[in-house]
Amino acid sequence: MHAEPSRLVIASRQSRLAMWQAEHVRAALQQLYPRCSVEILGLSTRGDEILDRALSRVGGKGLFVKELQVALADGRADLAVHSMKDVPVEPVEGFRIAATMKRDDPRDAFVSNRWVRLSDLPQGARVGTSSLRREAQLRRLRPDLIVEALRGNLDTRLRRLDDGDFDAIILAAAGLKRLGLAERIRSVLAPEESLPAAGQGALAIEVAAGRTEVADWAAGLGDAETTCCVAAERAVSRALGGSCTVPLAAYAHFESGGLRLRARVFSRDGATLIGADVAGSPDDAEALGDAIAGELLARGAGPVLDAARAAP
Repeated sequence: MHAEPSRLVIASRQSRLAMWQAEHVRAALQQLYPRCSVEILGLSTRGDEILDRALSRVGGKGLFVKELQVALADGRADLAVHSMKDVPVEPVEGFRIAATMKRDDPRDAFVSNRWVRLSDLPQGARVGTSSLRREAQLRRLRPDLIVEALRGNLDTRLRRLDDGDFDAIILAAAGLKRLGLAERIRSVLAPEESLPAAGQGALAIEVAAGRTEVADWAAGLGDAETTCCVAAERAVSRALGGSCTVPLAAYAHFESGGLRLRARVFSRDGATLIGADVAGSPDDAEALGDAIAGELLARGAGPVLDAARAAP
């Protein structure tokens, strides 16, 4: 049994949302360990710096975590806080996820200064999103809209909407709520309309693999139900080679005492959808993810995913 920590350093991106998340973790750690000094090390990542190109073209979401992992490896930080949906599903040698915190709202949010719902938008309206998953589902729901890439932190995206660059934008509901911007949400998209990304709304605590004492300290921040759901979702993504280069959605939740998992693969234009829905024991979360991935492949998801990866 490890003695309680006296000092911990959290590595975080420097965006306003990332710093809120780091402060949230700091408060939780200080509640667990009142005598511990908890500090935040703000870092800039390549994902924050490259704003003129789609993530799928410059290295994927791993660009948001690499610099934080370097800080863990060289001892500048003890743990790192990530949005789980930004953490690559393939494990990186030398690091481990020590805790998955209780998930906030996993849904996508419709944000507009004029319109209340996606269905209200007129034909030809411009909608911004940073996600191929959201883009494909938007195109499927409303093929008459103009969907364009929108990069940058949350404040930058909202500013572009306010400047008139878009008629509406689609953002993660959790991020808006965390920053006290829930009033900007005009409506939320139900999972039936826009199935969330694996891990959306959950925070991941990462540590260096050899720091077992830090992993044990961080474990108290974990939420069992969220950990189970996210494990199932990420298993789907891992089995299908999911990344930000493919429109893939996976969402699990507890229902009638069991775990329900839904997954969908789309063509980038949204015209093709291959989906599956399974239920099982929460104890078999990853096996459920593998099973639903196999079902999707049996239904023809492989060529759809390959075409998405090959698209410019």
